Formats: sequence, C-alpha cells, structure tokens
Amino acid sequence: MRLSGTREYNLLKQLAFTRMAGTPEEERAAGILAAAVKEIGLEPEIEEFDIEDAKQPVATLKVTAPYEKTYEVTGYKCCKSTPKEGITARLVYAESILDANLVGAKDAFVLVQMPLTVEKYRRLLKAGVAGFVTMGGDYYDNPKNTGIVTRKLRKTMTVHGITTAAHIRVKDAMEMVEKNASEIHICVQNENETRKSRNIYAEIKGTDFPEEIVSFGAHYDSVEFSKGVYDNGSGAVILMEMLRYFKENPPKRTLRFQWYGSEEIGLEGSKYYVKAHEEDLEKHVLMINVDMAGTVLGREIAMVTADDSLRIFTEYFMKAKGYAVEVKQDTYSSDNMPFADKKVPAISFARFAAPGAGYYHSKNDHMTFMSSEALLKTTMHVLDFAKEMVNAAVFPVPKTMPDNMVEKIDKYFYKKEFKEAEEAKEKEQEKK
Repeated sequence: MRLSGTREYNLLKQLAFTRMAGTPEEERAAGILAAAVKEIGLEPEIEEFDIEDAKQPVATLKVTAPYEKTYEVTGYKCCKSTPKEGITARLVYAESILDANLVGAKDAFVLVQMPLTVEKYRRLLKAGVAGFVTMGGDYYDNPKNTGIVTRKLRKTMTVHGITTAAHIRVKDAMEMVEKNASEIHICVQNENETRKSRNIYAEIKGTDFPEEIVSFGAHYDSVEFSKGVYDNGSGAVILMEMLRYFKENPPKRTLRFQWYGSEEIGLEGSKYYVKAHEEDLEKHVLMINVDMAGTVLGREIAMVTADDSLRIFTEYFMKAKGYAVEVKQDTYSSDNMPFADKKVPAISFARFAAPGAGYYHSKNDHMTFMSSEALLKTTMHVLDFAKEMVNAAVFPVPKTMPDNMVEKIDKYFYKKEFKEAEEAKEKEQEKK
C-alpha cells in the first residue's frame, strides 16, 4: 500500500471546524472518524463517557474607581458564582503571584497573568482573595472578529477549593493597570453540568502475538475558536493512514487505534480509557501517541516516557533510517500520560512548528500552515518506527517505568497536591 499525504490532508479538511469537548461538533467529528474507519474496512467502536463541564457562564465586569468603565469578560466554567447582584471589591494587580504580590490581597479581586499554575492558584486561595481575573489574547486582536476564550477551573485546582474567576482581553487588562483601576464590580453566574464525550476505537488482531497490544493514540477535540487542524486533527489523520497500512499489512502484535475526545480539558478521554479498561493494560506493551504535526515549517520530535533504553533505540533507529528526529526522554502533555502513569511505556511524536509558522490553542490554528507533504513526512517515520516495534521477534521495550520518569509523571498529575488536599479534607471532617 502507498501512503498518501493527500488523503490525510483531505480528511484533515473535513475536521477543520471547532469541536470542543462534549459538544455536538465533537460528536460530529467522531462520526467523521468512525466513517473513515469503516471505509478502510474495519468496524469502529464508539465509547461514550461523562465529563464535568458547565454551561456558558454569565459574567460582567465594571471598573468603579478611580474611573468607571465596563469591560467585556467571560466567566470561568466550574468556578464559584457571585451573588446574583454581583460584588464590589478592591482590585490588586499581582503580576507574578508571589507572596509579595499578595500582601493585602485578602478579600480583593486579583488581576493575574497567564499561565495560572496549580501552585499559583493555591497561593491565591491561601491569600484569601475574593477571586481573580486572568488576561489572554493579543494586544492587536480586533474585538469585532475575535472572542474571549472561556476558561475552566480543572479538578487539579478545584480539589484545593473554588473561587470566583473571570477572563478578559490583554489590551483591557493593560488599560486597567495603566489607569490604576483599584475597585471593580463583578458578577459571575456559573452552572455546572455533565456532558457526553466519545472515544473511537479500531483494532487489528496480531498474527503471532495477539496477546500483546501496541496502542496508537491521538485526540481529535479542539479548543474554543480554533479549527484545531494542527492541534490535533493532524495526529488524528496520521493515525488513520497508519490504520489503513496495517489493515493491508497484518501485524504480528495486536494493534489498538484510539482517537480520544476531551483531551483539551485535561486528557479526559485517555484517562477514561485506562480506568475503564484497566484489566487490559497488562497486555499493552507500548503506547504510540501523535499530537501536532503537518506544519510546512517545523521540526520533528519524539518524546520518550519510558525506560531510557527506548530513547537510545529510537535515536539510533531514526539516524539509521535517515530521519531527522530529535529524541528526548521526558513527559509530554498529551494522551500518552495516563498510560505512562499506569507503567505502560509511551512515546509521543510531534512536529513543532517554526515560530510564527504554526499556532495551537488559537484562532490561527487553521489550514494555512498545513501541507500534505508535511503530514506525510511525520507519518513516514512514525510508521517505520511502529513497524519495527509491532513486528519485533522479541519485544524490545521493558515493561517498567524508571524512577526519574515516575517522579516526573507524579509531578505532572499533581499527585502530591491531591494527597495534601485529601488529607486536609479528612482533618476538617475530623474536627466536625
């Protein structure tokens, strides 16, 4: 079978629409992928799962001192609602969210810069703030044709407590700081809800070692306002082309191709899979993930979250084949991580766009920066690597996770912080 970048590119164009987690658009994208699997001659399985989300929060923000002006704002999903009439509070600009920034921030709203990490969020709660306002976008964004992203407080934050939160344009934040805004009236009304998301699976049984599974993964959801072709329609179509190859060239080991929903809100699809199919994980000998590829200008990378012997092998393999791929041992923020957390060796492939020549989590993530040639370039070395693994006489990757990776994985999932939060809750319950 001949691989086709054109076929990948055409499927990518079909997926070039905003498809946020748990929306009808995400369901539509799942249908497109399932239809492509059927066209190859396999029967797809679509598995639904619940995600915690919220309706679009209603939010307003008005500076009340030393001047008066109303700014466009979005409320955070899953945040704490204000009273219906809103609240008036002092405004403090905490540029780094260091302890020194938060002196006197108790009962105030805090204007902060992104990224908002879990540690910074915990500092805000510890300081006793009434809430916070983050800023995003670009100073030169035109409000007439760009919206403000609706952000969400994830479980990694809300486990420590919830507060009120909103998001504004960076240009408006700059004006507020320049004019020394010291007091705001803010109203955020949030209503949490449960939604359905979907994973799509397709399996090819191995001819020689059917009890050993190599898992292929890519997420297909996008963020708000983004067509999500780079992140990660590209990985989704590369997996489809590889599925087509192995359908015509039966593998020695069982292959499970998996397209995950709701990655963008915290790897929800892959987390669901490893939890719902935990009994099968013993059979998984490797997880190969593809997340972000296809940009005309870029560089190829492979991130190994496994024993360092896999990094060494991958580096040697790419050199021997003449593929210019930078290989490292590290974590990679994608659907490989829930597998690695369960001690399944994982490797993630990506093509990092050149600065200014590709965008993700952005309204600029669209087909302009993509090409069939670039998609095929990544597909070629991922497929060659996969064939080497899938058809090995003896599987070469040890089913272990080294201590240095375990430490990084635990840090990635904030396991220490979750444990501290649970212990704090238990102490509170004991007091009661």
